[in-house]
Amino acid sequence: MMLRRVAYVVNVFPKLSETFIAVELAELCRRRVEVVVLSLRQPAERMHHEFIVRAGLIERTVHGPREFSATLREFRPEVLHAHFATEPTSMARQLAAELGIPFTFTAHGYDVYRRPPGDFAARAAAAGAVVTVSEANACHITKSFGVPPHHIRVIPCGVDTDRFRAHGERSKPPHVVCVARLNPVKNLGLLLEACAILKTRKVSFRCVVLGDGPCRIELETTRAQLGLENTVEFVGAAEQSEVLKWWRRATVGVLTSESEGMPVCLMEAAACGVPVVATAIGGVPELVQDGVTGLLTQPGDGLALAGALERLLREPKTAARMGAAARRRAEGHFSVRRQVDQLSEMWAGVV
Repeated sequence: MMLRRVAYVVNVFPKLSETFIAVELAELCRRRVEVVVLSLRQPAERMHHEFIVRAGLIERTVHGPREFSATLREFRPEVLHAHFATEPTSMARQLAAELGIPFTFTAHGYDVYRRPPGDFAARAAAAGAVVTVSEANACHITKSFGVPPHHIRVIPCGVDTDRFRAHGERSKPPHVVCVARLNPVKNLGLLLEACAILKTRKVSFRCVVLGDGPCRIELETTRAQLGLENTVEFVGAAEQSEVLKWWRRATVGVLTSESEGMPVCLMEAAACGVPVVATAIGGVPELVQDGVTGLLTQPGDGLALAGALERLLREPKTAARMGAAARRRAEGHFSVRRQVDQLSEMWAGVV
């Protein structure tokens, strides 16, 4: 059974760095499900992803909690869904009680490990079901907050595998591409360290980092100190079509985070047939099959990171084989259509 009307509660919409929410909403719209988006705050960014505009999601968004109750009474959703266990879930719980309808929420990364709400267990108990994006998250939620396993649904975020796919030849010299917010948890200083090591080993490559954030000045200073100005480029925040162009040019993807739930950027790379090197934290080992679709290293190990990158840069046949395997895995496990199928099945049971 496909629901007809679903309301979402989120922190900020639209937002460049949370494409997984917008992709999910766009797929619901494609299936002719009516959606309304309740955004707790106005977006600070002026740039929007093109596909958000095409799907008409801007017009379906209401900003400011004062308008939420009246909007929902008119819209009459069958279920409320929140992204992140923090403020959005608190608001969804309150609104669902007012309307007498069920709510569900998806817990991702920081709201599970770094800044979980103190009453996580109570929020989970009140919800019709708890969604999270990896088995690692699900185990942590049960162990740390006492949420019963049967109340948790593991549904990874998905990507549009029809749109994210290889197209044309890879760039030369080989490109290492990283899509990440420039904040401490992404540990991009480790990437710069690895790039410096590769440079001393005379490896031919270019590294491109897409994203912005509070660490940009610090990272640019480190880049200069390491003599990487002509090797590493910080592109800044990018619209999704621009991100897609870079993935299609990439030889290798990379992510150096110290904490993650299930990073969508690695799914995008896989969908484009790009093998990745990533730190083995959170749900990453469920996404990247070590030695099959990419290579995993331990957090903070710059030498290991450089070694893994060097292997894929110097062995194009290995990179191509892993990239093809990554594409097959993305189609089978991480497509947005599969994700929304699972969400719809869960909501049907909750309603």
